[in-house]
Amino acid sequence: MKIKEIFDLVINLGIEADFRGKDHIEKNLKKRKEKYENLSVEKKEIFDLEALSNPYMDSRIYNITEDKDVKKILAGIDIEGEELFLADKLGDIDLVVAHHPEGKGLAWLSDVMDIQIDILNYYGVPINQAERVTKERISEVARSVNAANHDRAVDMARLLNINFMNSHTPCDNLAANFLNKEIEKNKPEYLEDIIKIIESIPEYKEAIKIGAGPSLFVGSPDNRCGKIALTEITGGTEGSEKMYEKMAQAGIGTIIGMHMSERNKKEAEANNINVVIAGHISSDSLGMNLFLDELEKQGIEVIPCSGLIRVKRF
Repeated sequence: MKIKEIFDLVINLGIEADFRGKDHIEKNLKKRKEKYENLSVEKKEIFDLEALSNPYMDSRIYNITEDKDVKKILAGIDIEGEELFLADKLGDIDLVVAHHPEGKGLAWLSDVMDIQIDILNYYGVPINQAERVTKERISEVARSVNAANHDRAVDMARLLNINFMNSHTPCDNLAANFLNKEIEKNKPEYLEDIIKIIESIPEYKEAIKIGAGPSLFVGSPDNRCGKIALTEITGGTEGSEKMYEKMAQAGIGTIIGMHMSERNKKEAEANNINVVIAGHISSDSLGMNLFLDELEKQGIEVIPCSGLIRVKRF
């Protein structure tokens, strides 16, 4: 497979796993194209054309030195200078694949957070309320990443002549879809049941061994779950602390997430919402693994690094 074929594959996997459905995503892309057509010539010259075909702008190809057939990749959760030097030292790596975004992907992180609006609406939060609280948080995230040195790792990959890409939201969609199926299949009644379900998944089982397993942030093991919502697995990054009041009003009793700040934990607790945290790097590994399995099926060797808990499912 060529690098562009690998990238297109993970984008399509992300679309297939996206709970909003393919029609919704195509509608959003069509809306972007219409806005682009109405731009001035000057604005079109600086427009990122990737936005016309890629629904997940936090996932990008950053550097292609030679678009040859990929036989071996180095894959990790965070790819920075150390991992790129490792790829260079190993010598026979055709492509480095990160989960978390760099470069333009990081600059566009807030763009994918609209997913959170639709997730909240899916679980019963009125769309106008979901938009209000989420758009405030989107603006906050956009400002926070604005000051980042976006191209640091991208520049290093270029100077080392290393092919480099990442897949963030597509893999998070895969993880969210997987976990949702497990919850729907097992129908947990108590919080301890959710923990048992998550702990039975290999990535989380391995995370327990290094002290990073699933945990209850809010609630007791014998608390009943009520309505369960997977609101914090995909959608770019952590959402607004103001959403928990809206979620409680929508009848949500328990949320499952990757990670949670102290600020958001306090708001969830204040609104009597149970919080089960599956784990950040383990959840990222789950999503990445579902993608990497498809590459290995094509004969591509995967070398895991940077916290990736590699588990094969074929």
